[in-house]
Amino acid sequence: MPSYRRTSALAAALAATVLITSGCTTVPDGSTPEGAPGARGSALVAVDALTVKGRAPRTGYEREQFGRSWVDVDGNGCGTRDDILKRDLADVRFQDGRCEVASGVLAHDPYTGNRVDYVRGRSKVDIDHVVALSDAWQKGAQKWDAEKRRRFANDPLNLLAVEASANRRKSDGDAATWLPPNKEYRCTYVAAQVAVKKKYGVWVTRGEQDAMRKVLGRCPDQRLP
Repeated sequence: MPSYRRTSALAAALAATVLITSGCTTVPDGSTPEGAPGARGSALVAVDALTVKGRAPRTGYEREQFGRSWVDVDGNGCGTRDDILKRDLADVRFQDGRCEVASGVLAHDPYTGNRVDYVRGRSKVDIDHVVALSDAWQKGAQKWDAEKRRRFANDPLNLLAVEASANRRKSDGDAATWLPPNKEYRCTYVAAQVAVKKKYGVWVTRGEQDAMRKVLGRCPDQRLP
């Protein structure tokens, strides 16, 4: 009997050593537990590098503070809105040859998981700022110069074609107040918010940071886009 105990203890110790040296963090069903530490370069690690401050007043915010809508920032002759439609839609057709998207299909809306048809002029597709302009304004952007705000508003990293109704429900919410109904997309969505805020130095509130950690704790290896 003592020999059996020693053998069992040795087997358990060896198994623990394998888990530790392999860097695996698992639960009995083989999944990664919520709250596991993120890998180097992950969105979860990047969350802790964001500045945490209180939300500033919305005073003075207007869409025009971020420049004229959908300018051609990359010099390709097309406005940013059409660039994002071309990037995110399938079966794209143009009404002017190469820029103005006349129709297309959002085959799998990231926010809802629904298929959404796009027709110019009566669209059910919006181009969303993943980090809303108003949210950015209250967390640092009101101190930026006009050019930085213009870049922020037209940066493809911060833009996404989505179902219009979901976008309007989001409004200017951050991760503490709104997440996509499509739970499968939440890790990607929050990682994108972290990437944008890291790139531009937009701060987060304590509640927002906690909400980001909670989402990314379920996918600790999620990379920044």
